[in-house]
Amino acid sequence: MPPRIPLGRSLRAIEFQSRCSKSSPSVSALCFRPATRRYITADEKPLPTADTSDLGPNQERLPHVSEEAAEMAEITGEGGPDIDQGTPIQEVLQRDPESQEKAPQVIQDDMKSTMPKGARPYSTSARRQQEAMITFEDDEVELPGHKFGLPELPLQSNANMKHRYDPVIVQVTNLLMQDGKLSKAQTKMARILNYLRTTPPPTVNPSRPLIPGAPPASHLPLNPVLYLTLAIDSVAPLLRIRSQKGAAGGGVALQIPVPLGLRQRRRQAVMWILDAASKRRSAGSGKGMFAQKVAQELVSIVEGKSALWDRRGGIHKLAVSARSNLSTGRRR
Repeated sequence: MPPRIPLGRSLRAIEFQSRCSKSSPSVSALCFRPATRRYITADEKPLPTADTSDLGPNQERLPHVSEEAAEMAEITGEGGPDIDQGTPIQEVLQRDPESQEKAPQVIQDDMKSTMPKGARPYSTSARRQQEAMITFEDDEVELPGHKFGLPELPLQSNANMKHRYDPVIVQVTNLLMQDGKLSKAQTKMARILNYLRTTPPPTVNPSRPLIPGAPPASHLPLNPVLYLTLAIDSVAPLLRIRSQKGAAGGGVALQIPVPLGLRQRRRQAVMWILDAASKRRSAGSGKGMFAQKVAQELVSIVEGKSALWDRRGGIHKLAVSARSNLSTGRRR
């Protein structure tokens, strides 16, 4: 049996021939001969080389980081790269003389110069920010990162997010709210304050003075919250009349005056203002008309032109006349 020919190894070095020169029954029908190879000789033209004379902008070799830092330092007049931590490169290069020849020129010059013992001008890691570290030299610890100082304790009454508005603003907004729509009530409150801020200064009526300690009328538009508070507190009643049946005997009802607290007085005044504003004639149409009518009613209160002054005076007169019924109510 003839020996096997490894075709896989010899395909690259041999070529097929369709016809055999000699046919023999003991030789396979395929005949192989070595392939011709071309080699580069001295007579042939040498291979072309790349032209490195004109390099493009993206083919130039970038300088080393230390060399670039040294050039920038020479231009700006400052020192070399400030890198303090890590393993010094000089110590690494001292172990390999061959690498010293390929090191950047700035490091070679630095190695030749006399350096103080323990100095590390260049290293393999970045410099750590010593200023950002917390020092525990004193009992007080400085916490970096705060744009403003920490608040002082105890906190102020309006420092809480839920109580950041003035109490009068919150109370009036809640009374303006309908069907639980707080955002619409806040919009109306903002329009009321905007009207009080942009309206001309009111003219106070001497016969209907405001509460004691009120600022001049020309200063009120500068502070619309104070404007609103002053109008509400000036027209707020001090008492309310309560009807009590059978207080005098025989089923006769007596009218007994009852003093009101601060929130009760303001609530009663706001309800009167909203009722009077709803009865005002509208000067136009739109979503902000009711807020404008409320603001106009507040201005008329400060000027002493509102009918709420008469309503407040009538309740006070009735309470003064019914003060004798207080002893009867206690006896009962």
